[in-house]
Amino acid sequence: SGSGIIVAQDSKNIYIATNNHVVADANSVSVTFNDKSVYSATVKGTDSDSDLAVVEVPVSKLSADTLSNIKVATLGDSSKTKVGAQAIAIGNALGYGTSVTVGYISAKDREVSSEDTNMKLLQTDAAINPGNSGGALVDSTGAVIGINSSKYADTSVEGMGFAIPINTAIPIINDIVKSQTVSEDEQAYLGIKGTDVSSEYAQYYNLPEGIYVSSVTSGSPAEKAGIKKGDVVVKYKGKDVTTMEGLQEKMSRSKAGDKVEITVKRADNGEYKEV
Repeated sequence: SGSGIIVAQDSKNIYIATNNHVVADANSVSVTFNDKSVYSATVKGTDSDSDLAVVEVPVSKLSADTLSNIKVATLGDSSKTKVGAQAIAIGNALGYGTSVTVGYISAKDREVSSEDTNMKLLQTDAAINPGNSGGALVDSTGAVIGINSSKYADTSVEGMGFAIPINTAIPIINDIVKSQTVSEDEQAYLGIKGTDVSSEYAQYYNLPEGIYVSSVTSGSPAEKAGIKKGDVVVKYKGKDVTTMEGLQEKMSRSKAGDKVEITVKRADNGEYKEV
């Protein structure tokens, strides 16, 4: 179990942002709203590189009571948040139900590593525990400035919680909300074999973080576009990618025949340059 934030609503669905690790590998997902009503939900899309996901619930299934009791969250501007400003974490801590913890913004743009990726996060001393993941970090006006993630917590440390800045999250969430479901037989194909370059690998082998291209299929879109063996893929449609899983997730929302921009880093006299 985890937490979520209602970030958008249209005539068909309510869209709830959460962490990817909350819904990863789930066969089914249910959502409990604050009136204790429970509804089945569908994972609209995920982005494992940024640990974000969107879950949708059809408006037609919601009772009038539930609809009158919920609303789309007010989103703030995390770039304007100052160190020392009050921060309030809201979420389903330890699965006990909604709880609130209060603290301050301890740091901005704190670079934090997890298994695969580095992310620049908001640091707060408001307690963020398992179950808080995907919940809101709000400022003193109640505007959402971050999405809490216990994935970046360390059990031996107290007073250091982390949240994905809302300014980082919203473009990714919007892409997922707007994306059309593409059937497998229509999905895009690139034509590379790749290996994830984690932060540890990057330091050890002096490589950029991303996806190291170990081979390019002959006649594939990748070969035609000029991607070469030894390149490191770092962006897809302007969004950072650090793992093959993350690249495949983004590609699953593209159709065969779509044109997209892919950024690679290529060795040039011992230096890596973006192409």
